Amino acid sequence: MFKNKKGSQRIDSLIGNGTTVTGDVQFVGGLRVDGNVVGNVIAADEKNGTLVVSEKAQVRGKVSCSHLILNGEINGPITVSQYVELQPKARVAGDLTYKTLEMHPGAVIEGRLIPLAGARLVTPEVPAEEV
Repeated sequence: MFKNKKGSQRIDSLIGNGTTVTGDVQFVGGLRVDGNVVGNVIAADEKNGTLVVSEKAQVRGKVSCSHLILNGEINGPITVSQYVELQPKARVAGDLTYKTLEMHPGAVIEGRLIPLAGARLVTPEVPAEEV
């Protein structure tokens, strides 16, 4: 059968609207953030961790997961081992490392886009005349 590119549709945990979590959050399965997180958000299983950040949500810290669906704001570096969807109201302030990226019109990134090739980081080669 076909594999779902957006990861698991199952949400195991929720940080609700109006809630602020201060400190690092480590999750298993799926996490939906409707509130605010001041700290790092890390999937315990780097191959199966889906993070959904809704339109009014904010994360201030490092994010690491396998699948990310973002329509809110993340301030910090992001590493996604599989698939990223940046929806129309997504805002990223930091570098985004990804394998597959889908970006809707209106999404904003203030930082570098760094592609992954398989499990390794792709670094651009600098021509000799620029060194």
